[in-house]
Amino acid sequence: GSLSGVDVRNTRFWLDFSGAKFAGDWVGGGRIEMDFFGGFNGTGAYSRQQITPRLRQAYMDLTNPLTGTTIRIGQQWDLMFPLNSPTSLAHIAFPLGFASGYGGWRFPGIVWMQDLNHGSSGPAWRLDLGAFDGSWSGPGNNVNYLSAGNAGFRPQVEARLSVKDKNWLVYGAGHYSRIDLRGVGGDAPTPIKSDLKSTGYEIGGSWKPGPWDFKGVAYTGRALGEIFGAMSQFGDIQEIGGFVQGGYHFTPNWSLYAFYAYASPDNNDVIRWLGHGSTGLLKNRQAALSLQYAAGAYELGVELLHDKLDSTSNGIDRKTTTGNQVSLNALYHF
Repeated sequence: GSLSGVDVRNTRFWLDFSGAKFAGDWVGGGRIEMDFFGGFNGTGAYSRQQITPRLRQAYMDLTNPLTGTTIRIGQQWDLMFPLNSPTSLAHIAFPLGFASGYGGWRFPGIVWMQDLNHGSSGPAWRLDLGAFDGSWSGPGNNVNYLSAGNAGFRPQVEARLSVKDKNWLVYGAGHYSRIDLRGVGGDAPTPIKSDLKSTGYEIGGSWKPGPWDFKGVAYTGRALGEIFGAMSQFGDIQEIGGFVQGGYHFTPNWSLYAFYAYASPDNNDVIRWLGHGSTGLLKNRQAALSLQYAAGAYELGVELLHDKLDSTSNGIDRKTTTGNQVSLNALYHF
């Protein structure tokens, strides 16, 4: 069926701190960020107008400006989340193509960021190395550190190498973690296998020649449910995916963007893990077209979104579901 409504949950607040003296040549800083995707106050007739805040990021930075080194501690985006996320006024908290063309998520962790050619001219090279809180879906209480990703000391380990110039960016990232499906107590039933290796590889980039704006990401991996891989399915599921976006600025105020994302988990893996973390999602295609107007602190836009999903309920049947969305968007920066 069809429906209509107004959604203000993309409203976002954050505070950035910088410049606090730490020790020696090191200075401190940090960020606290929140939006309103924390759910609603109940489920009654008036609950939709009572939106709950949600913590997004909360971290501290220790930076040495002489060496180009930054150490970030706290909840932050992991290194598989794209540096070049798609442009959209309608989809900010959950960007276009998220979990259906790329992954990544916010975790408590520590990241070491190092400028590799600090102080030199030309493209800027940077290496990021991070370790993040383990995560999975079950077998124990997910919010009480009893998931399969919390069994033992098995953090998510990631790395990212990037190079950036005035109008282009290229990067590559990798992810690894070990998942113990027996759980923290070591006694949860494991009908398929007892542990998994979660691995992922991603390349991405952006280019802005004149009035044009291009972005793209391609990735592959296995058992990436903890970072929204395989369309948020948990299991030993191999997958590939990515997105492309092209934009053109007609004037300093008006721009048009076209977007396409693709996610394709291995169908045999999805079927094998049905009922054990898989929900039968086989393939997703998402396309969007948006017209935007920006002036000062204001941004206005209209976006057309189309999505096509292939799924199965038992491994034998096949179902294709399509959806369309038209949204009018307004954003004010203050």
